[in-house]
Amino acid sequence: MTQSDVVVGVIGGSGLYEMDGLEDVREVSLATPFGAPSDAYITGTFAGVSMAFLPRHGRGHRISPSELNFRANIWGLKKLGATHIVSVSAVGSMREDIVPGEFVVIDQFFDRTRHRPDTFFSDGIVAHVLFADPVCPDLRLLMLEACREAGIKAHDGGTYLNMEGPQFSTRAESKIYRQWGVDVIGMTNLQEAKLAREAEMSYATLAMATDYDCWHEGHDDVTVEAVLEVAHRNVGNARAVVKAVVPKIAAGPPSRFANALEHAIMTSKEHISPEVRERLGLLIDKYLD
Repeated sequence: MTQSDVVVGVIGGSGLYEMDGLEDVREVSLATPFGAPSDAYITGTFAGVSMAFLPRHGRGHRISPSELNFRANIWGLKKLGATHIVSVSAVGSMREDIVPGEFVVIDQFFDRTRHRPDTFFSDGIVAHVLFADPVCPDLRLLMLEACREAGIKAHDGGTYLNMEGPQFSTRAESKIYRQWGVDVIGMTNLQEAKLAREAEMSYATLAMATDYDCWHEGHDDVTVEAVLEVAHRNVGNARAVVKAVVPKIAAGPPSRFANALEHAIMTSKEHISPEVRERLGLLIDKYLD
């Protein structure tokens, strides 16, 4: 794989793209078949590698987790040529040894959401992608290496429970989630992972622990102020990881999910309408020609 083959998408806070060495910076506004993304994309090159950044909640943090247009966000990155997505997200720690301020490079998800579209394949077309391992193992290992090189403590693996939000957990919920064996809790990343797989991109999450949710009796209950304080302190560390991982992605193996739809589309070609093909052509045309 060469640098020209790779486009790294980064989803997270709006400060992530403010990194030294990012060149040819511009804003790109996109329309998608699924509506508007959270904001304009910030594109540029770093160490010769093309990049596209998206502030997940919009600049100024305007969009609630349950209101995010996940399909438009991922579609836009695909349209911009993204082959890999690095997703940076604040989470609550469900383990004593994952201390607020530390990172977790997760490997699994557990779904507790209720109201969110999380597939491109509906309204006339059906596809079933494999999702047993929702995080790209190659990208995950590269992110762990990048954390080590940047001198940042990162836990190797963990299960991210994706709750609905926007409210934080009740104390009963938090204690039950701990019994289930999850490691962190957040509100955003599972839908991104599902859609990235359908869009044939490698995806991995860098989870930043900001609090102990409300299960830990020795710590204050989670508050927005506490979350923001730790998240803001960690922006520099997150940027350092992104800067370290981008050259590794360009030098690494091609995305193992570049053909994730090859055997996933169940609808026969003759029953895929022109409207569906127009809507999903970016994803499916190579399998229908």
